[in-house]
Formats: sequence, structure tokens, C-alpha cells
Amino acid sequence: MREEDYFKRQIELWGVDVQKSLAEKKIAIIGAGGLGSTLAMALGTSGIGAIDMVDFDIVSLHNIHRQIAFGLADEGKSKSQTVAKLIESKSPFVKAKAFEMDFDAFSKLGNSYDLILDATDNLPTREQIDNYAKATQTPWIYTSVEEFNGQVCFFEEAGFQVFNISDHTPGGIAAPIVMHVGSLQANLALRYLAGLNITKDKLYYLYFDEDGDIITQKFGMPKV
Repeated sequence: MREEDYFKRQIELWGVDVQKSLAEKKIAIIGAGGLGSTLAMALGTSGIGAIDMVDFDIVSLHNIHRQIAFGLADEGKSKSQTVAKLIESKSPFVKAKAFEMDFDAFSKLGNSYDLILDATDNLPTREQIDNYAKATQTPWIYTSVEEFNGQVCFFEEAGFQVFNISDHTPGGIAAPIVMHVGSLQANLALRYLAGLNITKDKLYYLYFDEDGDIITQKFGMPKV
């Protein structure tokens, strides 16, 4: 199998050199649930050379309707291992590795990345990601989603401390909004890794208003 055949349409988008550069990139996706599944499906076949999936959890029945990497046969299996295997089953040009641990343990391994993607569901872990990213000078993309709204921000110089860090329990959720917000996160990630322009340190807030119109608001984040 030739890379130029597999990535034909992307090469038409940005050329051979950019496509080859993606093979040198390494990312970590923190969380292998709804957002992590979407990111894995969107980025796993893009040509990124190495993707590390970090999640200590196992697949539960109530996950499957919105976590698109899993089927009924995956119930009870490791999320990170299942997603890593799926990534490699779809592309021979990526090395996917599973880390069955929480972020605190993962952060002590000393790995280095071009980009870290937040696919978690709680603010304290995101604060840990921000602290780790600042200490290692690694950019990261924050994403959260619940009910019919979501937030995405590419953090480089801004600090996550602007958020009220609490152990907030997310509300209900359906699959389409997870995929919609996760796709925006994946687009920012892929453009950045491909060397294309993106806006950094700006929060995108997406929601449906009372008339059912989808609204996107943008907020500049204060820098550290």
C-alpha cells in the first residue's frame, strides 16, 4: 500500500511535503470516551505518525450510543486499548499506543508531544493538563461538551486558571453534539500540525439558542 494512494485526497489539499511532515508528528489524546473517539476517528487516518491514547476506564453499555469507536462487543474492554487498535486497523501509517492510567500517572512518564488534545470530562484534570503543558512548553486544545453546547480553545500562552475549577458533573448528552464539537477540535489540531494558520488562545463557545439557531461566540483568553 502506497501513502500517495491512501492519502490521495489530502495530498490534493496541501501537497506531498505537508503530508510527509505529518508522519513526524506525535500527539496525545487524553480521554478515550466521546470526544476521544471522535478525535481518534478524525485524526487516526490523517497521517499523523504517532497517537497515544490515555484512559484508565473500560467501556460501559451507556457509553456506546455516543462514543463512536465502540460497539456492543467492546463492553467491559479497555477504552484506550480498543481505540488504539481501531486506529491501527484503519491505517498502516500510524503507531497508536494505549496508556491505561490517569493523567497524573501519565504526566510522570516524561514523554514529549507536538500537541496534547483534551478529551476529558472534568475541570481538575484539565487544570493538570494545562500545568503540564506549560511546564513542557507543549500546546494543547481544551474541549468540553454537554447538553447542546460545547467549548474549544487552543491554549498556547493563555492560562486555564480563568475557569472556575470545580468537580462539575456534566449534564446529559447525545452523540451529534459530541461529534460536532470534537470535529472542530480535530480541525484545529490537524491545521496546526500541518503548519496552517489557526487562531490561538481564543475560546469558541457553540450552542443552540431558544429558537434552535446554532450560535458560535468567540472570547479572547487572558495570557499568563
